[in-house]
Amino acid sequence: MSPLPVRLWRRCRALLRGRRRSLAGQLFAVQTVIVAVVVAVGATLAYLSAAGRAQDAAFHQARAVAVAVADSPAVLAAVRSPDPSAALQPYAARVDRDSGVDFVTIMDTRGIRWTHPDPAQIGRPYLGNIRQALAGQTYRETYTGTLGLSVRVVTPVRDPQGRIAALVSAGITVQNINAGLRPLLLTMVCVAAAALALGGLGTYVANARLRRHTHGMNATQLSRMYEYHQATLHSVREGLLLLDGGHRVALCNDAARALLGLPEGAAGRRVDRLGLPGSLTAALMEVPPRRDEVHLTEERVVVVNTSAIGDGRSGSLGTVVTLRDHTELQSLAGELDSVRGFAEALRSQAHEAANRLHTVVSLIELGRTAEAVEFATAELALAQELTDRVVGALSEPVLAALLLGKAAQAAERGVELTLTEDSWIDDRVLPPGLDARDLVTVLGNLVDNAVDAAIGNAAHHVGPPAVTVTARTEEGVLLLRVADTGPGLDPGDAPQVFERGWSTKHQPDPGRAHGRGLGLALVAQTVRRFGGTVEVGRDTGAVFTVRLPLDRAPRAAAAP
Repeated sequence: MSPLPVRLWRRCRALLRGRRRSLAGQLFAVQTVIVAVVVAVGATLAYLSAAGRAQDAAFHQARAVAVAVADSPAVLAAVRSPDPSAALQPYAARVDRDSGVDFVTIMDTRGIRWTHPDPAQIGRPYLGNIRQALAGQTYRETYTGTLGLSVRVVTPVRDPQGRIAALVSAGITVQNINAGLRPLLLTMVCVAAAALALGGLGTYVANARLRRHTHGMNATQLSRMYEYHQATLHSVREGLLLLDGGHRVALCNDAARALLGLPEGAAGRRVDRLGLPGSLTAALMEVPPRRDEVHLTEERVVVVNTSAIGDGRSGSLGTVVTLRDHTELQSLAGELDSVRGFAEALRSQAHEAANRLHTVVSLIELGRTAEAVEFATAELALAQELTDRVVGALSEPVLAALLLGKAAQAAERGVELTLTEDSWIDDRVLPPGLDARDLVTVLGNLVDNAVDAAIGNAAHHVGPPAVTVTARTEEGVLLLRVADTGPGLDPGDAPQVFERGWSTKHQPDPGRAHGRGLGLALVAQTVRRFGGTVEVGRDTGAVFTVRLPLDRAPRAAAAP
């Protein structure tokens, strides 16, 4: 396997050549270059700062030496002697050696040297500026002299009267200053190299992790995948809901928002704060997976499936929820049940009619014609009376057919179904928005529950089990009332009868996909969609009263 520096170089070279790299690879190369630039700039600035401080230190050292020499009485005495160089040259050499400066040059006011590290330069003019020193100032400069570029200070030598008798220059060459910086430069290079290696290693480790998370894809591929992801989410008709470990909505597609009636800002909110029905909220909050559970929202019947993200045991990473709309299917199933009931009623009536016909024929064969006529006309009168009563009171054909079929069904089960005298629905009274399918859902489920309740309480009721139906319009409201001779409802159960899974024969079980407990919930959902009310009372048995406004259209549910 290639060493780390070689791999770093290969990745940077691939980026510079414009090769299509993964997002992690591109970030790795860019971060490596940035780290290298930052380290190089930092090292350069540190070196320049150290060099500046070294030059300042050299200036201060040279100034101290120059001022000390200029203030020395021995120097002033030597300047006044006939041969200043003879006394000053050895003195300057000692000062050079002891003070650490590279040169101490003592000169007259014309700039002619009396001392110099190179004796051959004695008597020659000083290379540098002396005007400010002749004006009485001590000044500093960087100048190239006989020893090369140097940092120097020039100061005047004054006699007791304050007159300038000579000049002193002390300095340190830049070459020697830089030589003192070499150990520091080496240290800085080592530190910079270590920082670069450490930064490169950290960048490599971080980007290796990023590469695993991005599966080696580059930015273009990630962007395209995000676009595919968004297009897929918004195009599927099945609702999709993603919940994080805290049961907050992480993602919600359009279909799920429509099925659950969620607002636009649902993302980030906890499930128990979305205003969903209690049974559905409990199903989404629990960890165990759910399979094809039927739940009712305010306007829809949805089938819910949940699956934990991760190891499937703790669900700490979140939950995937899929939703299917079964509203139309449930309505069609209700209609199918009604049609099946009609068919069973017709079969039962055909069977009964055959029995009655055989009885009439037998009476005629026995020569008992009067009894045969009386028997036949009595049965026809009873059947015709119910038909005339229903058809005469209800001009709505769907309601009439429904009640006739339910009456035949109830009679077969030993229950007497009657229509009250005050029932009356005139033709064209029901608005177009009140669909016949919804009437079948409401009245059909109420009658079925009433028949079951009447049969279940037959042993405790005096007389045959009976169901009474009232259907009429009053003051702009369609009133549907169904009463039975059953045991009635416990007042404590009244608030719960319209919840999904409630039944007088079964305990609430929202997880059941089939079975009891759905009929009354569908009634409440349909009534709520039309802006109506449903009430539960008690007379001989239970009494359910539905009121639907005739001047109000149902609330349209957005189709997913």
